[in-house]
Amino acid sequence: MRRPELSISQILSWADFFHERTSRWPQRHSRFVYNTVGEKWHNIDMALRRGYRGLPGKSSLAQLLADRRGYRNLKGLPRFRESTILAWADAYFARNQKWPTTKSGPIPQAPGETWTSVDSALWKGLRGLPGRSSLAQLLAERRGVRHTKRLPPFNVKTILAWADDYYRSHKKWPTHLSGSIAQAPGETWGAVHSALQQGRRGLPNGSSLSRVLERYRGVRNINHLPRLNYRRILRWADSFHRRTGQWPTRKSGALWKRREGKNSTASESWGGINSALQNGRRGLTGGSSLARLLGE
Repeated sequence: MRRPELSISQILSWADFFHERTSRWPQRHSRFVYNTVGEKWHNIDMALRRGYRGLPGKSSLAQLLADRRGYRNLKGLPRFRESTILAWADAYFARNQKWPTTKSGPIPQAPGETWTSVDSALWKGLRGLPGRSSLAQLLAERRGVRHTKRLPPFNVKTILAWADDYYRSHKKWPTHLSGSIAQAPGETWGAVHSALQQGRRGLPNGSSLSRVLERYRGVRNINHLPRLNYRRILRWADSFHRRTGQWPTRKSGALWKRREGKNSTASESWGGINSALQNGRRGLTGGSSLARLLGE
């Protein structure tokens, strides 16, 4: 049986009723049309596309609702331009004092658009964009924003130069908790330490910031202390006695000052030796103390 002809006004009336009942606009896969006998949204969409049943054709249900009801047609979205995306990003930065990410939500200057959709179009080459990019990459290239997934490589020579500058400023060597690196905006000593440990950003793995400073600057590494033996400890105690006329105790402080470049820093301490004797660290068996060793 031949289906009755359709009109644009009738289709819009059905669509309005659908929206009133469901709070959303119909799509071609929304199945039956309310208050009709046998009409399906798929068939209406096909008639709009091909010009069946008295319709002019070369349209679609989504296009009709976009034109006449302001419905966002996902298959007929406007094209993006990089200059427009950058203008939106500049406005975001002016409002928030930070750059947008894929999680920054809707774009006020473009109703219906989100930063996620922008990122997806940049990567997939949709909506007039060339593809193989991203929001983070575009901002890195055009606005100098730090791209956390494309960070520049590290090298030991540069890390040591930063450490030397830190020592000159603070009179102590940096640790992984020393915060940001003044000479490298965006970098932290924690990031350097992590890259050395895990072999990221051009560095071999299995090292650490403290080990690099130990090896190249002679900085005492409390996690990698040299082994002790009883003969050496007694020799140090004899030397202490000759200098002071007293035997050392765990409270006698540093054994000596060790030179590190142009600066001096404390090395072994009698408290540390006593702790190693008690707890069996650094090659010692434990269960003893400095006082007990000297007594014996």
